[in-house]
Amino acid sequence: MSADPGATGPTLGRDEVAHLARLARLAVTEDELDLFARQLDSIIEWVAKVGEIAAADVPPTSHAVPLQNVFRPDELRPGLTQEQALAGAPASQDGRFRVPRILGEEQ
Repeated sequence: MSADPGATGPTLGRDEVAHLARLARLAVTEDELDLFARQLDSIIEWVAKVGEIAAADVPPTSHAVPLQNVFRPDELRPGLTQEQALAGAPASQDGRFRVPRILGEEQ
């Protein structure tokens, strides 16, 4: 990063943006280099401002509200018997659903 005497911190220059574009395998024009340099500088400034505001007495959080289990507890419930499940199948064999073959003999 190059130092700009009028800026409050380091700024990204065209060379750095061109280097980042090469790393990302992006083709950028000369005009885009200037545009992206300004945009990235703006982003870096905003990140620096957020860093200044972040207080040491505020714990880091991943969620705004505490997480809690909102699902019902697991309960064993009766289901279909094997015969009931197979009764609705178009075909069954040896107590299992019979389905059309989808793989060839070689597999």
